[in-house]
Amino acid sequence: MEKWFNVGKVVNTHGIRGEIRVISRTDFPEERYKIGNTIYFFQNDKANPLELKIKSHREHKNFNLLTFEGYDNVNDVEFMKGGLLKVPESFLGELAENEYYFHEIIGCKVVTVEGEELGEITEILTPGANDVWVVKGKDKSEILIPYIEEVVMKVDVEEKVVVIEPMEGLLS
Repeated sequence: MEKWFNVGKVVNTHGIRGEIRVISRTDFPEERYKIGNTIYFFQNDKANPLELKIKSHREHKNFNLLTFEGYDNVNDVEFMKGGLLKVPESFLGELAENEYYFHEIIGCKVVTVEGEELGEITEILTPGANDVWVVKGKDKSEILIPYIEEVVMKVDVEEKVVVIEPMEGLLS
């Protein structure tokens, strides 16, 4: 059975020419939404996904705006509101060393080099120069871990464990 990965949620239409507004959940929007790529649309009540070929992509504010071949006006895409855009596992490419897909990191347990367990990674923020991993602590507090060499010592996606060397002030 094919495993699917969520790359975006359709939140609305945009304009009258068949553009949809997407909140992106992909690690690589430039690659994932490249013109000519195939993406699959899932709706809650439909068993089979709709295969779509990307006709255009641009960013606007905090959204990705997409159009698809054969869907040329707002009436053609109205039904997509609330649906999800996904790709099959076979579409995921190989990454360079020390690069990871979000789904590989989310759910990992975080421990310090001294062996103290801090919690589990629940979210990844991408604010700029480096990603920030959000760790939900045992006491329900959130710890923000910058994904930089000085802090993240080891990532084992097979064992779902991340070892960090907390910098001064990180845990206080």
